[in-house]
Amino acid sequence: MKCLQVCALSLVLISTIASLGCAVNPATGTPDFVFMSEESEIKKGRELHEKIIASTPIYQDESLNQYVNEIGQKLAKLSDRPDLAYTFTIIDSPDINAFALPGGYIYINRGLIGYLNNEAQLAAVIAHEIAHVTARHTVRQDAARKGASAVSVATVLTTGSIVAADAADLWASAAVSGYGRDMELEADSYGAQYLYRAKYDPNAMIDVIGVLKDQERYARFRAKEAGQKPKSYHGVFSTHPRNDQRLQEVIATAGTLPKDADGQINSVAFRQATNGMVVGINYDMAMPGQENRYIHRKLGFTFVHPAGWQVENQRSSLVALPADKHTQLTLGIALLKVPMEPSAYLRDELNIGLLGQSEPLSQFGLLGHTGITQGKDGQPSQRVAVLFQGNRAYQFAGVVTSAQDDTDFMTIIQSFQPARVPPKGTSKRLRYVLANANTSYEALANHGRLGANGADQLRLLNGDYPRGEPTPGEWIKIVE
Repeated sequence: MKCLQVCALSLVLISTIASLGCAVNPATGTPDFVFMSEESEIKKGRELHEKIIASTPIYQDESLNQYVNEIGQKLAKLSDRPDLAYTFTIIDSPDINAFALPGGYIYINRGLIGYLNNEAQLAAVIAHEIAHVTARHTVRQDAARKGASAVSVATVLTTGSIVAADAADLWASAAVSGYGRDMELEADSYGAQYLYRAKYDPNAMIDVIGVLKDQERYARFRAKEAGQKPKSYHGVFSTHPRNDQRLQEVIATAGTLPKDADGQINSVAFRQATNGMVVGINYDMAMPGQENRYIHRKLGFTFVHPAGWQVENQRSSLVALPADKHTQLTLGIALLKVPMEPSAYLRDELNIGLLGQSEPLSQFGLLGHTGITQGKDGQPSQRVAVLFQGNRAYQFAGVVTSAQDDTDFMTIIQSFQPARVPPKGTSKRLRYVLANANTSYEALANHGRLGANGADQLRLLNGDYPRGEPTPGEWIKIVE
């Protein structure tokens, strides 16, 4: 009997592991245990991309976007997954970051581009992110999480030991968290190969790490002054020191360009593409969906309304209504007195009883609840909702006279989100000047009224942090 139980449990283990699915990784050429087909991977990436485009400001500079796309497409065609339809997007943010989504969606922040110094360095960042896609890192992490759970359950079945199951969970957890360092190094390795194939110097990858390590060093200095925790760039740039032996080895294996090759530095093209780029806060930032978007600057929220609708800011509420004004959605604000669930708020604070189509809301970091009240005594039904933002409760209510009304109301409710709206001001822009014997960062910072740390900011922009000065005859970045 015991033998039959063991055999049965062994079959469960085998079928559990087999259910993980196996595919050959296009970059490594080795089998991957994954849950997601390439078709599903592309679909998931597209869905996430649409959400990002709908909620995140995109940098509106056609020539710079075209420049980044041309570099990206060149590298992508030489990658291990050249048949994917890659999309390259510049996020309008001063933060230092770049990231990739499954299926070929690559993003780089405007802030990161400003601190790079030539096309090869920009290509290195893009190649690194392409490598995350080609090696299917997101998919592999997803499989590792699910596999950890599956193997843990199988361990309980075959050993009967909760202790063993806990050990499996700990191992799986370590494996998943360990993928961060290993996958970033792997992305550097494949990214360096793509650079080499495109005739860029693979050592540009190490140059970028130097640029970002300077940023990290400066951030630590400023954070210490302010008593705060510093932020750092994701992945390899926050885990590798400049002299990391493993990193240098994987870069070296990518290949060495001939001595007479210029390594596609392309400083002139990079300078032309980035001249005039916004530095720091973009006061002219375009919110996504600007044409049909309402922004409340004082309270810091925004939402998208249907085409043809208008929003009226009344004394105690906002009212959104269509052109014919046959219905309206009212938005009121109240302070949360005590912590509670959004559904409880509708019931206890607004005295709203049983709801039809009742469902929780979770969007853009906000929690809420929505549903439809049942009309009584000839009264029409209403779409109601509440969303919590900090200590504020945003209350929505609108009379539903048709299915289209409810669709329009939900367009507004589900697009409601916090808005990082910059105060009114004049954006600073990146410019290039030729240094001479009298040029110093301190003098340039004073001339540009860049503040107490202006000279350090200019050194960071030009790769001269912490104590470097301009070399006569070289092009340097200034901010004006």
